[in-house]
Amino acid sequence: MMLRNLHAVTGAPSSPSQPEYFLGQSDRELDRLALQARLVNPMTYRFLTAAGIGRGMRVLDVGCGTGYVSLVVSDLVGDTGAVIGVDRSARALEAACANMSARSRRNVQFLEGDAAEMTFDRPFDAVVGRYVLKFQHDPVTMLARLAGAVRPGGIVAFQELDWDGARSSPPVPSYERCLGWIRDALWDLDSESHMGLKLHQTFCDAGLPAPTMRLETLVAGAGGPTMGDVVRLIVANVETMLPHLERFGIATAADVGIESLAQRILREATATNSIVAAQSNVGAWSTT
Repeated sequence: MMLRNLHAVTGAPSSPSQPEYFLGQSDRELDRLALQARLVNPMTYRFLTAAGIGRGMRVLDVGCGTGYVSLVVSDLVGDTGAVIGVDRSARALEAACANMSARSRRNVQFLEGDAAEMTFDRPFDAVVGRYVLKFQHDPVTMLARLAGAVRPGGIVAFQELDWDGARSSPPVPSYERCLGWIRDALWDLDSESHMGLKLHQTFCDAGLPAPTMRLETLVAGAGGPTMGDVVRLIVANVETMLPHLERFGIATAADVGIESLAQRILREATATNSIVAAQSNVGAWSTT
């Protein structure tokens, strides 16, 4: 794996208009991303397989972060394919390189910079991204630029979240409070919490054919084997957003009680024999 500076590829800096990843790259956030990847990567694998990502392809992974989507793509394209992961965070890319080295992956390379502002030596067979467009001020323009890096007939495939899909039934009070805190924080941080359901219009506005779409989520019932995973994923989101919850006056650390939050949710869900669903993962793909 190689970690190269953006200037080695384009000779130009990334656009200052693009927002920074507001959750940062703390150890706590890197742990959350690892948990998220363990739970979501199987969905991403199925989504990208359905989109047509396969052996021998050269794929651009946009906003690759710590490299978990790149790992999925690496499996799909095999030794005869190649993955180029791009992210603006040097610390995230260091973690990505470590992830690849630990797994002896040799078909992945990482670049630091803004993929939408970069020029590559030849077109890609596909461009992919997970949870990237929701952070952009102008996702349509970004998607159009990225599609320009794909060969004619190539694949554009993005997976985004819809937080309205997260819920509990019968309602679990502590779980529902968590969801409210997360949605309020995303609103105040100007992050699109419904990007998944806006993918169709975004693809069309970017000049791409209407995409094929699919939705998957994590859902579990009280006492079920995956209940703890769903709860931990939501609680991890609350924990990493806690500084923003306090800054915006949404909730205090005392309100959240992060140390016992997961246990309280599980107790309440057990008392009412409830199910809980995490945020929806919506995928869309089209061709150039």
